[in-house]
Amino acid sequence: MENGLIFNVQRYSLQDGPGIRTTVFLKGCPLRCWWCHNPEGQSPEPEVIVLNGRCARCGECHKVCPQNRGGAGGEERPGASARCVRCGACVAACPTGARQMVGRRMTADEVLAEVLRDGIFYDESGGGVTFSGGEPLAQPKFLIALLAACRASGIRTAVDTSGYAPQEDLLAAAALADLFLYDLKTVDDERHRRCTGVSNETLLENLKALGRSHGNIWVRVPLVPGFNDDVEQLEAVARFAAAIPGVRQLNILPYHRTGVHKWAGLRKPAPPAAAPASAEAIDRAVARLRQSGFNVLIGG
Repeated sequence: MENGLIFNVQRYSLQDGPGIRTTVFLKGCPLRCWWCHNPEGQSPEPEVIVLNGRCARCGECHKVCPQNRGGAGGEERPGASARCVRCGACVAACPTGARQMVGRRMTADEVLAEVLRDGIFYDESGGGVTFSGGEPLAQPKFLIALLAACRASGIRTAVDTSGYAPQEDLLAAAALADLFLYDLKTVDDERHRRCTGVSNETLLENLKALGRSHGNIWVRVPLVPGFNDDVEQLEAVARFAAAIPGVRQLNILPYHRTGVHKWAGLRKPAPPAAAPASAEAIDRAVARLRQSGFNVLIGG
C-alpha cells in the first residue's frame, strides 16, 4: 500500500477549487518562496513546531527529551536543537498542546477514509478533494495513488502545484486529476530565482505540456507587493497564460502574513515580510489580467 507524509487535512475549504472541498496537504517542497504561508510544508521530514502562546514553561519537555536535558531554564528547548531526532517525546509530554508534530505517515486508503467523511458536502456543492502542500508532486507515487483512489470512489480531485517536478510525474497526475490549480508567480527567471530559490524554466515548460493534455487549468497568481504586482509583470503573466490552451481562468491570491508566526515555531529564520496587498493594488491587478480575456477571480 502506497503511503506518504501528510501535514494537514483541512475540511470545509472554500479557497482551493470549486465548491466545498477537503484539502490534503502533502509535506515537502523544492521551492523556498519568501512569502510562503505554509513553511511547515517545506521539509520532506516530520518536524516539531512550537506554539509559543500556549507554552506554560513547565519544563516537562526537557524532562523527556533524549537529546536535551538542560532543565526548564536551559537555553535550548526540545525541537530547537540540530540534535533533535523528531522522536515526538516532547510533543507527547506537553500538557498544553504547545508542541505539535508536523507530518504523519498515512496510506492512500487512510487518506481516502478521511475525505469520504465529507462526501455529502462534495455532492451538494460540486466540490471534492484538493491535494496541496508543500508540493504534492514531491511525493509523486503517493499522489498518483491518492488520485486513483478518489477516482475509483467517484470523488472529484484537484492538484494545487507549482509545476516544479519531472514532467512525466505531472502528466501522470494529469491523467487522473479533474482540475489543476497551477501557481504562476512570474515569467521573469531572474526574479523567480531570487525569490523562490529555483529557475522557472521547468514550471513554464511543464505548464505548456499540461495545457496540451489537460483541459481544466486554473492559473493562480500570488500577488506579492514588490515582487510581481507591477504592470509589466502582470501583463507578462497574462500573455503567457493566454497562450496555454487548457487554461480556463486566472485567480489572484493576495499576499497575507498568516504564515509569519510559523517560522518562529519551527525555529527557522523568517524571510522578509511585505505589507499585504492593498485593495487598490488588487483591483488594478484584476483589471490588468481581465484585459487578456480571462475570467479573473480573487482567491479560489
